[in-house]
This record gives sequence, C-alpha cells and structure tokens, in this order.
Amino acid sequence: MSEEKNQFDTLNNEQTKSEENPTSTASEAEILAGSEEPQNDLSVENKEKEIEQLKLNFIKAETEKKELQDRLLRKVAEFDNYKRRTENEFSNLFKYAAENFIKKILPVVDDFERSLKHLAESQDNSSVTDGIKMIYDKLLKILDDQGVKKIDTIGKPFDVHFHEALLQKKDEQQPPHVVLDELETGYLYQDKVIRHAKVIVNEDFHIEDKAPDETTKEEKL
Repeated sequence: MSEEKNQFDTLNNEQTKSEENPTSTASEAEILAGSEEPQNDLSVENKEKEIEQLKLNFIKAETEKKELQDRLLRKVAEFDNYKRRTENEFSNLFKYAAENFIKKILPVVDDFERSLKHLAESQDNSSVTDGIKMIYDKLLKILDDQGVKKIDTIGKPFDVHFHEALLQKKDEQQPPHVVLDELETGYLYQDKVIRHAKVIVNEDFHIEDKAPDETTKEEKL
C-alpha cells in the first residue's frame, strides 16, 4: 500500500508541474518546428543554385554551339574556295599545255617570213618561193588550229597589252601613237599574249606644234 501511494503521489506531482508550466510543452514543439524550417530553407536554396547552374551550363552550351557552327561555315567556305582555285589551275594547265612547244616553233615561223621576204626580192626563184610559202601557210594553219593567232599591229593604236615599242617615228599622215611598222610579229595563244609584237610607233607631233604657241603666249604676258 505504501508503494502504490508513492506512485500516485509522483503522478500527481508531475501533473501539477505540467499544469503549472503549460508553456514548457509548447516550447518543445516550437523548437522541433524551428529545427525543421532551416532544413526546408536549405533545400530550396540548393534547388535555386542548381537551377542557376543549369542556366549557366545551357548558355555555355549555346555559345559553344554557335562557335562550332561558325567554324564549320568558315571551313566549308575555305574548302569551296580551294576547290574552285584548284579547278581553275587544272583548267589553265590543260588550256595552256602546249605553250612552251609553240614558243619553240615561233622562231621557225620567223625564219620562214625572212626567207619569203628575201626570195620575193629575187626574180629567179619563183618556184622556190611558192614551195616555201606553201610550207609556211601549212605551218600557220597548224598553229591556228591550236589557238595561236597573230597580233594585229600596223595601223592599230599602240596598246601596251599587245605591243612593245622599240622605235618612234614622225608621220604626219598618220594619227599619233599609231603603229607604223612591225619589226617582229606578236602572237596570242587562246586569250593569252605569249609574245608581244615589236613595233615602231608614230610620235605625238601635236605636242611639238603646240610648243611655239605656248611660248608666244608667255612672251605676250
């Protein structure tokens, strides 16, 4: 009986203390609740950091993608230019493949022209002249079939792209800077000058005519 009474007294004391301090239980609940709130804040903060990191990674990936696309476009453009340049080089190589051979033939043509000119001045070699002229015409026909043509000179305006002036003469019957005579024939191969024509060009005699007038004007002043 004494033990049961002691237990009963203990329970009554604890109940009395809890009734006297009702805030103690409430404070414990608040402490537990407060300990959970920082954990929730940390989880939200971590998620926000992860989102920001994902955004940065996405921006970086997009930048790298654009750089790779630009590099690819540049490489494609460079390859197209290289392909076009190579095709042009091969085209020119085949187009002008016989250039060196033709250059070697041209002196022979020159010799024919000199021989014909010499024989034309003689009256006793008409048959020889005709034979050489036939060979000469045949050779010119072969060259013409290969795309080799003579450059027009006499009576044409002097053009540095086709003519090489060796001398100047004064001929008032012809306009200034006109080719008066040809010393060596020039040739075109396809659309390329392989030898400039060596020519004699008419002087610009109008400048000499104007010189006295200019001096008289200065004297009058």
